Amino acid sequence: MLEKQNTGLIVIDIQGKLARLVHDSDVLIANCEKLIKGAQALSLPIIWLEQNPEKLGPTVDSLAAILVNQQPIAKFTFDACLEPKFIEAVQEANVDSWLICGIEAHICIYQSALNLKELGCDVQLVGDCISSRSLENKTLAISKLLNHGIDTTSLEMCLFELVKDCRAAEFKEILGLIK
Repeated sequence: MLEKQNTGLIVIDIQGKLARLVHDSDVLIANCEKLIKGAQALSLPIIWLEQNPEKLGPTVDSLAAILVNQQPIAKFTFDACLEPKFIEAVQEANVDSWLICGIEAHICIYQSALNLKELGCDVQLVGDCISSRSLENKTLAISKLLNHGIDTTSLEMCLFELVKDCRAAEFKEILGLIK
């Protein structure tokens, strides 16, 4: 079970034209916005990544606007774990469980999730908050990651798992995001 004291969120590469080319992009972006707001309501550490931002462009405006108190970590490798600033951010967050959202599932998410797991982290893909240009590549990435012991969850499932109790201070805010 996810525990808010031990869980963080990694937002991977939801940027530029590519963010609009992935399968079901409008749903992906809307779900990621809800997930980020939920993580913020729960005071989870958030790590925000951008792949080669000079070439691919910045994070989509709707997400960058809610990540305003942070700076993205630029990376050029597909595996975020090869970027020293990312590893430093993971270590500074001082949590063992990471939720992952973003694009593309079969490239940057796949490679980063595998290597985070190898580093000893519990990694969960938020299935309705990841995508690829084709649904087939997203499905393949999830299947392969499941075979490596990386679980999937959903936006609603992970947020309510983290809240745990309808009497929690964050419950109404989380409920408002889901409705």
